[in-house]
Amino acid sequence: MKEITAGADLDPAALKARSYGDDAALSKTVADIIGRVEREGDAALFALTERFDGADLRETGLRVQEDEWARARAAVDREWLAALRAALGNIRRYHEKQKRVSWFEPSPSGTLLGQVMRPLDSVGLYVPGGTAAYPSSVLMNAVPAAVAGVERIVMVSPPQPDGTLRPEVLAAAGECGVTEVYKIGGAQAVAALAYGTASVAPVDKITGPGNIYVTLAKKQVYGRVDIDMLAGPSEILILADETGDPVLLAADLLSQAEHDALSSAICISPCRPLLEAVAAEVERQLAELPRHNVARRSWEDHGALILTESLPKGLELANAIAPEHLELAVAEPFRWIGLVRHAGAVFLGRHTPEPVGDYFAGPNHILPTGGTARFFSVLDVDAFMKKISVIHYSAEALRADGRQIMLLARSEGLEAHARAVGLRLEAPDAE
Repeated sequence: MKEITAGADLDPAALKARSYGDDAALSKTVADIIGRVEREGDAALFALTERFDGADLRETGLRVQEDEWARARAAVDREWLAALRAALGNIRRYHEKQKRVSWFEPSPSGTLLGQVMRPLDSVGLYVPGGTAAYPSSVLMNAVPAAVAGVERIVMVSPPQPDGTLRPEVLAAAGECGVTEVYKIGGAQAVAALAYGTASVAPVDKITGPGNIYVTLAKKQVYGRVDIDMLAGPSEILILADETGDPVLLAADLLSQAEHDALSSAICISPCRPLLEAVAAEVERQLAELPRHNVARRSWEDHGALILTESLPKGLELANAIAPEHLELAVAEPFRWIGLVRHAGAVFLGRHTPEPVGDYFAGPNHILPTGGTARFFSVLDVDAFMKKISVIHYSAEALRADGRQIMLLARSEGLEAHARAVGLRLEAPDAE
């Protein structure tokens, strides 16, 4: 049974230390894949898809055709589709509130300043696939892109061995505005989106979580294209008081542990009896899970039960860890929300388990991990837009500010900058 750790003796960095192995070797493998796709194009995509996914797409092609879309729509369960559409409505409404508009501000002195908001022209959405289907990731990637106004929304996802994508993934793509879908995954998919091939035109930005190869590939192509973030294994941190229900807390911890052997599930509380009960309940529930082997490895290697002297101390530790998902399973959750500084998403109260946010409530579930919630934000509409500054000066405004602009330019040794202003001040029409 999991031992309880004293929070005062804990180094928060130790709770973030999760490694896939030899990162240098993995980075080299990814670089080789990217280089091959850049050199060989579609030929590399066909070969690598057959090697890694067991699917030969040379006859059918990489792009999903209309007949595949139609089969997917016909194959999905109607009740599931209704649930997907309900979730889609919630997610779209939430993201619509994030959209910002261009603005302009004239002044009596003769200046006009502003900011023009423009959607990106094209984005590539990575959706995990292969042995599992993640239609929820389709919604979370595509909806904010569509709300932003992106015209070309491209999805990539690894195929099953028979060369198809899961019907649920395709159906979700059709529901939320995806314009192109390609049956490729891994680092090779990221490379195709960044550099382009005969079949896949390049995009301006790549979003969406994937495995370590996808993450490293996004890191390596950043600069040629933009990316959202470098996502790692999933995390949940629960801050609980004596009112917590051990059965529910254990279930919430395991909801993330079942994702990946490297997932992290942590419960912090000033109540030792509660932590002891949670430990016992996790052991009981583990045996009931279909993915119990994965969940057990996650729990044993990266799970933690942490005893703190108070809730404020527990929240200090939570901020230091900066978790992807933070549950405030306390009697008065709204009392503590103002003290949360670092988290991807916060779930308030005993009736708000993390899966509510994963699937249905509306906020995005593509969140920063590995402590990066200190400086990264949740994926949202802003991620699919760019901001263009607008500046206008009248002759009068330039006369008023010009000498100071020239002084600042010359202080940096940039005489041509100063002259660009000075020549205008000296021109006849400057008076």
